[in-house]
Amino acid sequence: MTAFLIALQFLTTFPIQLKVMPSQQQNAQSLLWYPVVGLIIGLILFALATLLHALPVILLASIILIIWIWLTGGLHLDGLADTADAWVGGFGDKERTLKIMKDPACGPIGVLSLIIVCLMKWSAIYVLLEKQLYTTLLLFPVLARVAPLFLFLTTTYVREKGLGSSIAEFIPKIGASLIFSLCLITSAYFAWIGVLTGLIFLATLSYLRYKFIQRIGGITGDTIGASIEITEAVSLLSFVILSFYVVS
Repeated sequence: MTAFLIALQFLTTFPIQLKVMPSQQQNAQSLLWYPVVGLIIGLILFALATLLHALPVILLASIILIIWIWLTGGLHLDGLADTADAWVGGFGDKERTLKIMKDPACGPIGVLSLIIVCLMKWSAIYVLLEKQLYTTLLLFPVLARVAPLFLFLTTTYVREKGLGSSIAEFIPKIGASLIFSLCLITSAYFAWIGVLTGLIFLATLSYLRYKFIQRIGGITGDTIGASIEITEAVSLLSFVILSFYVVS
């Protein structure tokens, strides 16, 4: 239960108070609960879409996106902005990229990345609501939150200190592999559109991993946050586009 509470506290704005400082093993085990936290977020979004379905779609799409961001405290968006700034400002240099990534200031490229991702999400949410595909809101937060499992299992964590380094050391590899595989398979619930979305998610995640290794030799907390946001937005957009071309 402690591992679940750690995941809930870290990934959401829910007022979770841990009675004791978690161990490194518990922090690593919390990674296994990330998809469950994603499902909780998805259930809240699904409930909102269902309860407020009488509202104009444009208004409801905005409400859902705002609640989606609020539930996560903008944690992953912060990682996305830092990663975008570092990628452009680093000029291909590993050390410069890592240094910029630690800078709390958000540059113009970081701001632009946030605008692009939020616009993609809002547009896709609008179409999903217009098509009344409310249950699909359960899928995307789950898929995005298995991205850290894949990255920690397959990629070196480049910073020597901090939460990420202990997770990389103590992550339960077999459990994480099984959970990642099961969550990916669940996309098949949405028939061929879900299967193709799952494959696009995996391809996007693999490409991001390749670019992280190419530039900085592995991953950091910021690149993991960026991966969550990017795979979430790409999966959401892919599902919407496929819904116009693929027969369920």
